[in-house]
Amino acid sequence: MTQSAAHETRTAVRQHYGKVAENSGARGCAPGCCGGTNPSASRALGYSPEELAEAPEGANLGLGCGNPHAIASLGEGETVLDLGSGAGFDCFLASKRVGEKGRVIGVDMTPEMVTKARANAGKVGASNVEFRLGEIEHLPLADASVDVVLSNCVINLSPSKAEVFGEAFRVLRAGGRVAISDVVATRPIPAHLRGTELALASCVGGAIEVGELERILTAAGFSEIRVTPRPESRAFIEQWLPGSGAEDYIVSATIEASKPAGSKSCCGPACCTPGASQE
Repeated sequence: MTQSAAHETRTAVRQHYGKVAENSGARGCAPGCCGGTNPSASRALGYSPEELAEAPEGANLGLGCGNPHAIASLGEGETVLDLGSGAGFDCFLASKRVGEKGRVIGVDMTPEMVTKARANAGKVGASNVEFRLGEIEHLPLADASVDVVLSNCVINLSPSKAEVFGEAFRVLRAGGRVAISDVVATRPIPAHLRGTELALASCVGGAIEVGELERILTAAGFSEIRVTPRPESRAFIEQWLPGSGAEDYIVSATIEASKPAGSKSCCGPACCTPGASQE
């Protein structure tokens, strides 16, 4: 993808999710997409009633495709980064698990989402959570500054997934890990689902196949890579673009990987983004 096309993609996604934030998720990712904000839809993604009750009202916009906390095993005192943090739902769940000695940083490129997330943090006095405006391809964090990278159905929206995982590797400490829920393609996605802004914003058009995802993670420097598709997710993906057949081409998956102990902060051609800002 050319630099101009990538810019156009980010602009379209930013504008779309700005409208989602302003409408409190009423639009979803697209008509019928990403579960909606009702509790039964969020439970279908893998969240427990207890988890749904933990976050402040307005934080759960129903924009995910799974529950990254189910594989994250967050511990007391850890520093957690959420890529594409939206209104802060997964950040607030993480804040409970890392405790007062831990720290949670959400990064989102949509100003309306960051504003909404900060307001939600203020509602509950979440002092160990902060939200930063930035692109996940160019993270506003220092090298080797986090223990865990979370994300929920956001990386598929990026026009440069190699940059995203290169940046994730850079900001992770040696021995750190990623715990991600996202969509993957089970076979080549046809042009009518690849080539429209609606399909992209609906978490469909930007999905890549498992083999390509594993190659990107390996090139970034990660080890212990596990991509686990969830075929049962077709039941809710069918609602994202009704009548399009998207569920025949993509499924939700969990994505796990580790930064090897003793690794430098930068490794692989996708990494070493110059000029990353400090904490």
